Amino acid sequence: MSSSVHMVRPVPRGRAAAVAGLAAVLVLAGCSPGTAEDPAAGTDVAAYPRAAVRDGGTLRWAVDALPSTLNAFQPGADDTTRLVTGAALPALFRLDGRGRPRRDEDYLASADVVATEPKQVVGYKLNPEARWGDGRAIDAADFAAQWKALRGRDSAYWTARNAGYDRITDIRQGADAREVRVTFAKPYADWRALFTPLYPRAVTARADAFNDAARTGLPAAAGPFAVRAVDPRAGTVTLVRNKRWWGAPAKLDQIVLTAVDRGERPAAIAAGKLDVAEIDPSDYTAAHRDRNLSLHKAPGASYSQLALNGSSGPLADERVRHAVARAIDRRALATAALKPLGLPDEPLGNHFLLASQDGYADHSSALGTADVKSARALLAAAAGTAGGPAPADDKQLKSKQWQTPLTLRLVLPRSSPALDRAGDRIARDLAAIGIRTRVLRVADDSFFRDHVASGDFDLALYSWPGTAYPATDARPIFAKPLPAPDGSLTVEQNYTRVGTDQIDLLLDQAATELDPANARRLTARADARIWAAAASIPLFQRPELVALAPSVANAGAFGLATPRYQDIGFRKAVTAPKR
Repeated sequence: MSSSVHMVRPVPRGRAAAVAGLAAVLVLAGCSPGTAEDPAAGTDVAAYPRAAVRDGGTLRWAVDALPSTLNAFQPGADDTTRLVTGAALPALFRLDGRGRPRRDEDYLASADVVATEPKQVVGYKLNPEARWGDGRAIDAADFAAQWKALRGRDSAYWTARNAGYDRITDIRQGADAREVRVTFAKPYADWRALFTPLYPRAVTARADAFNDAARTGLPAAAGPFAVRAVDPRAGTVTLVRNKRWWGAPAKLDQIVLTAVDRGERPAAIAAGKLDVAEIDPSDYTAAHRDRNLSLHKAPGASYSQLALNGSSGPLADERVRHAVARAIDRRALATAALKPLGLPDEPLGNHFLLASQDGYADHSSALGTADVKSARALLAAAAGTAGGPAPADDKQLKSKQWQTPLTLRLVLPRSSPALDRAGDRIARDLAAIGIRTRVLRVADDSFFRDHVASGDFDLALYSWPGTAYPATDARPIFAKPLPAPDGSLTVEQNYTRVGTDQIDLLLDQAATELDPANARRLTARADARIWAAAASIPLFQRPELVALAPSVANAGAFGLATPRYQDIGFRKAVTAPKR
């Protein structure tokens, strides 16, 4: 990992699981660099037509760390894994700048729901040119092998998720070898999320290949690039132009992904040692003034939130959670993080869709009036007195956490002074309603493992990636925890441990609703109920800042969009970047 604190936790699909920590975002309060030309845009890329991009060259792209696996479906998959697979493996649907899935014509001639009765059937017509690096055509056998590996019935496969694959009942060839028919047990709205990336059956047909071989290499590429080498000593992954690629050929000879600490990246680009690097907001002002690099910024593909642990103690009382949530000045936190970057600084009002995403709507009004007066009134009611929090006869209110004044533990990673400042802001907000905040600084590598995931916190700050498929991807984050046979709770990724049957029902209905408008209405209703539960409080959409060498074309801050790796390269004629 980089020198920054990372707090983005992956959802099952998690396309942006390793981005800069909230600590780095909040350090910027008080800076005032210039703004982007269109700060509300979903992407900010140095866009040039392919004709303006020269053939050849090596692009050096900074990453946080080498991937622990090249298998995107294993628990250890991270953002570097997704960079590699995005360049080397089929993606049937790619996202545009507004987070909308678009069919990739390099792989699919068409993809549609061809039947709904008696069961939903999706028909894929593959591009007749599509083939693996060994020359074998991509076919239904690759789809079927991936389904069987990921459907969750064979414990020999070490998989991180099976959402959607567990709903498939049959995959077979259609009218010819280029047609694939996928049958679902019941309607599945997010079918476009499946088979991206698609692995060759040499990886998915055997558990040993899936678990071990695919960690360190890809036996056959089917993208504009192929993996040549993973070098742990040098800290690099080398991708080379795929000579068997049938689409528009990659402009670059190779891409070298290199592990570089974030604090070192701006200087490395300015010195000509790197070409593409995401940077921390704390480096934004200096990078903005450096004529030796081109800076791009956009709303990122994740959001920061305040999590309230509702499993026990005072926060198990919804009124106390509402009091905390209404006391937090979300607008002030968003302004401190985003306004200095020239990005929209409105607080985020949705758990499922980011502000730059198509269909976004603010449902935070379901939380009620956010002000000190209403927060104090709620806290007083919960404590059973008119004057403020105090012990009561109720057993829960006599717990150690319910004292006069009420004290809540805010758990933060130890190495983050800027995150301390965010905690200080939250502590001041809570002090205004009579709540003390005790900040616990813990080792970075144990923050999630030993505290958030285990439930050892009252309040915590961390982030979630955005997704084009919220009914499927976000369900584990908000699902109602269920008792396990040993008496513990099965929380999936719902670390707040607060959920309701109604939220689960709405998300289940949305996942089976094939009409996009109806599905959106269902997730909107679920979002309002999550706000009303007051356990997960979105703060703001996180920024994405990317520094480029001035000659780089078609790279930058992609936001939610999927890069077109074959178009990335260096301009034929380089001029000084406009300021």
